[in-house]
Amino acid sequence: MYYFVVNPNSRSGAGRMIWGQIHAQLLRRKIKFQYYFTQYVGHAKKLTSEICRNASPDSPLTLVAVGGDGTICEVLTGLSHPENILFGFIPTGSGNDFCRSMHLPTDPMEALNSILEKKRVISMDLPRLMTGKRGCRFGISAGIGYDAAVCQEVAASPAKKMLNRLGLGKLIYLAVALKQLAFITPTPMQLTLDGNRCCHFSRVYFCAVMNQKYEGGGFKFCPAARPGDGVLDVIVVEGISKLKLLLCLPTAFFGKHTHFRGIHILRCRSINVKSAVPLAVHRDGESGGIRDNFTVFLEKTSLKIIMPVL
Repeated sequence: MYYFVVNPNSRSGAGRMIWGQIHAQLLRRKIKFQYYFTQYVGHAKKLTSEICRNASPDSPLTLVAVGGDGTICEVLTGLSHPENILFGFIPTGSGNDFCRSMHLPTDPMEALNSILEKKRVISMDLPRLMTGKRGCRFGISAGIGYDAAVCQEVAASPAKKMLNRLGLGKLIYLAVALKQLAFITPTPMQLTLDGNRCCHFSRVYFCAVMNQKYEGGGFKFCPAARPGDGVLDVIVVEGISKLKLLLCLPTAFFGKHTHFRGIHILRCRSINVKSAVPLAVHRDGESGGIRDNFTVFLEKTSLKIIMPVL
């Protein structure tokens, strides 16, 4: 039995059309499955929690998220016992950083075929983001500052849906990124790694804690990140001019930004980030509110991910 959690509104409604094609294929191949449509923000988490009641060590189940990177965040958060789950992902979003980092198919039908074949499985670390007493898992990254501010403004922009329909969704990210860069003020931050290593930075543009190489629609911010290596990779951008940052960002698409002064790459199993002022926070590209501190740590349990054959 396959369980599908589907975000029909992903990519400005294209998710519903893509699911129709997947649904027809499942029926044609006589696959046993159940599917659930998300109806509001946070619904995927609730649906996943309910589905997981059917799983046990003796009876693991296959759970497939159909949506964008934000859907992954909700589904991962809803997993009650990850060790009893085999996870698959069919992308219908616009960012696709999870697929890019994990080397998963970006074509939905190709992704479905890999999931149904189940010929290759790997383990992925599960990071947890804590903001106060509230927590959630993420699959790609969590960050504070410039990158999160861009995510939050794009999510609230009415132009996003229109450009997504035209296949030009990345243009809104570019426009907002340039606007945010013009007005952002670098902020002092203190990072505490693994409970005992303290790092102080005086003029931080953003700090991202990453489980994967990519975030933000293709920025290879942490080129050495591996989703199953048992550590978090952290990028801190600080102490440089806005012009230098503007010149540096395009090189991050190729992972060449790490040679610039002011770009710091750190590694740890847990991290606490404290900002001198409250700033935008994101997890997997979705808004995490406005915060002045958060903690990320790796859970002891990993998750099995269905992969394509090499």
